[in-house]
Amino acid sequence: MRILGVIPARYESSRFPGKPLIDIAGKSMIERVYGQCLKSSSLSKVIVATDDQRIADHVSLFGGNVAMTSNKHQSGTDRCAEVANNCPEFDILINIQGDEPMIDPNQIDLLCKCFEDPQTSIATLVKKISTNDELFNENTPKVILNKNKEAILFSRTAIPFLRGKARETWIEHYTFFKHIGVYGFRTETLKNLTKLPLSGLETAEALEQLRWIENGYRIHAAITNQESQAIDTPEDLEKLLKLIQP
Repeated sequence: MRILGVIPARYESSRFPGKPLIDIAGKSMIERVYGQCLKSSSLSKVIVATDDQRIADHVSLFGGNVAMTSNKHQSGTDRCAEVANNCPEFDILINIQGDEPMIDPNQIDLLCKCFEDPQTSIATLVKKISTNDELFNENTPKVILNKNKEAILFSRTAIPFLRGKARETWIEHYTFFKHIGVYGFRTETLKNLTKLPLSGLETAEALEQLRWIENGYRIHAAITNQESQAIDTPEDLEKLLKLIQP
């Protein structure tokens, strides 16, 4: 399999404008993400996909591969699909979040391994929830898996509902999972996904993967023990800097 890693990156962000170019202990966020991807043993090539010339120039400056994409895309998935259309030599595309500067290369490899099964067309990662803060945080999407380790439902609310149990004890009675937002696609599947219209569940929860499920696509889920550290706000950056700087 030839596997392409794509890092969608946009300059505009309501909560953190210019996020890909922020300095994190001497390197930009996008350079750190790119560097972690290069450590993966599974990716044949890594490309940053952006519609902003400032980001493109910066990636070129540190020697990375970059593709300029349309500024009309509504999601990173759409941006990845444009790259896939221009790179027909790849069988699999991994959509890597551009705001996780400490992403573990082993997580990328774990996701890629899912495609050793020819039946896998979409794959993602999940992690066991360990605290009530995570369980009841609406910014942390939760996911239910079936017995085949396929994601059958995502929600911002805690799912499933545990009838007859006090909410503060739910985590003691059931194994809840949260979604780690990195995806893998067979390239033909990715192209088809972008042609699907918005769905009711997707609109309700603002989670695009629900559109795929509503249209009958199966999402294989691999379980990781590694935590993700997304930078969504300046406060998130401050927390990360405390972890990586003495």
